Amino acid sequence: MSDEFKKQAADRAAEDVTSGMRLGIGTGSTAEFFVHALARRVGEGLDVIGVPTSERTAELASSLGIRLTTLDEMPQLDLTVDGADELDPQLVLIKGGGGALLREKIVAAASGQMIVIADSSKQVETLGRFPLPIEVVPFGLEATRHAILKVLDALDLPPELELRGGSDRPFKTDGGHFILDAHLQKIKQAELLADRLVAIPGVVEHGLFINLATKAYVAGTDGVKTVLPIQVV
Repeated sequence: MSDEFKKQAADRAAEDVTSGMRLGIGTGSTAEFFVHALARRVGEGLDVIGVPTSERTAELASSLGIRLTTLDEMPQLDLTVDGADELDPQLVLIKGGGGALLREKIVAAASGQMIVIADSSKQVETLGRFPLPIEVVPFGLEATRHAILKVLDALDLPPELELRGGSDRPFKTDGGHFILDAHLQKIKQAELLADRLVAIPGVVEHGLFINLATKAYVAGTDGVKTVLPIQVV
């Protein structure tokens, strides 16, 4: 059923798109449902232009007739629609399961709004069950890994880092980087962790998306719910 829920959330997000919008288009299985929904609306006359967050998304969107550009040509966007691996009540996200977190974050940050689309299994009270992707440059990998482990230790988080794809055939992002997946179980200080990770030379970006998502459409057995971030006082 999860595919059906993903499709429902994606279809609902596509309804929010209006002609003239400059769109960021996400990556991953849920985002692909959105690309198909958007293409159907484009076929009906919707006039939009999109910036894809990965080569895979670019290929799919282009094949379906969606007009595309780049952030160099169009550096400010109205809306990004993307999936998430986890989202908490404040709409802090873990993203990067598909390996496109750097481009996804750049595009989301260039957008006035970000709508997250997900099935209800992605909603959690505390982030961390899904491994946190940390994008790193290949040069000095072991030194970077060591620095990340020191940060995890200081924040009392499990020292479990796994090179995606393994050392024999490491996964490479569209930017040519590696990904270290951190199995943290529960992230109680997301902002502090985010700040300390990006301060490490060798870390390109991490999969914590903070203060980027403005709304989520979450689909489950009781339909599609609109989720807004709960403000922490």
